[in-house]
Amino acid sequence: MKTVAKNTSEQLTVDVAVVGGGMVGAAVALSLSQAGLQVALIEKQAPVSFEPDSAPDLRVSSINLASEAWLTRLGAWQPLQQMRLCPYQRLQAFEQPQSLVTFDAADVKSSHLGHIVENNLLQLALWQQFPANLALFCPASVLALSQASDSALLTLDNGQQLSSKLVIAADGGNSQLRQLAGIGTNGWQYQQACLVALVNTPYPQQDVTWQQFTPTGPKAFLPLPGQQASIVWYEDTPRVKQLAGLKPEQLTQELLKAFPAQLGKVEVVSSSWFPLARMDANSYYSGRVVLAGDAAHTINPLAGQGVNLGFADAKLLTELIISAHQQQQDIGSAGLLSRYQRKRKPANLLMMSTMDGFYQLFGNDIAPLRNLRQLALTVASRSSMLKTLVARYAVGSE
Repeated sequence: MKTVAKNTSEQLTVDVAVVGGGMVGAAVALSLSQAGLQVALIEKQAPVSFEPDSAPDLRVSSINLASEAWLTRLGAWQPLQQMRLCPYQRLQAFEQPQSLVTFDAADVKSSHLGHIVENNLLQLALWQQFPANLALFCPASVLALSQASDSALLTLDNGQQLSSKLVIAADGGNSQLRQLAGIGTNGWQYQQACLVALVNTPYPQQDVTWQQFTPTGPKAFLPLPGQQASIVWYEDTPRVKQLAGLKPEQLTQELLKAFPAQLGKVEVVSSSWFPLARMDANSYYSGRVVLAGDAAHTINPLAGQGVNLGFADAKLLTELIISAHQQQQDIGSAGLLSRYQRKRKPANLLMMSTMDGFYQLFGNDIAPLRNLRQLALTVASRSSMLKTLVARYAVGSE
């Protein structure tokens, strides 16, 4: 990895410029640079080093088997195993105890369904694999974008200019590059917000993640290494803000009252909250700028699929770019970018609509819908074929 000095007015020419060095952007930059392309990565803040005795980060993701396999090929999964992650073998969903449905890794003949991973550690593991041919601009941000027929030019806040055949925007839901490229979006804010809390638990490391559906919103348990877990609580925004303002011992009491008994007598360590929103870019590319991950779409986090969708974007996009590069074709052509959009946009929209359907079905106390979801859970609990299909979907099988 080559860290480029600041305060320079030189123009650097690369094959690809990646804006945003989070999980998805870092994976894109790593994959392309490993394949021999000249890559520049622009990121505002580098991940901090791992300290074994540090508290787990509040931001965690559920990484499915498809994402795990790709990260392993990139070399990023192995160092992550030396840090912290928690595998889970079972996924449970219920509204009432009698409607409990369990999806098991054994249903898909796997040792696990996925891992709960701290976002900052996954980002760090990817950064640790950056090769020498990757030019890293950090801390840095983009001030301006201009495009020609065969290239794009980025101007950074230090005066540096980067010319590339393709710019990949992986700079999150509020993507600056998406705005500079003139790509519009559609979507909405949900009426609920999400509280996340790190808790100490009274039992050994768990191998199950569960979700309870209630009329006021889902409540979820995500296991973490050791005797800790991440708690996710969906509620009306004013209520979430009120909960987030409580002291840890006060929030603990609210959790114990609101969550099912199987949560156990947890103790809150820390908490935070965020609003829920859906966003879909009108197009995934414009000229020689292409979007990936949250820059292209944000999804209701009901099933924790956001980062897996982002990795699916990244995997397909890098495969198309690497193939074109090897065949000495234009890696920023409209034909290549349209193929990417044709495959990923429908898949992402399907997942977004599915999550919205669950949100409406399980976040509503209207009697017909309440009866329908209880029937759906009962049927699912008795159908081995349906449970296998859901388990395959959870691990990312196509």
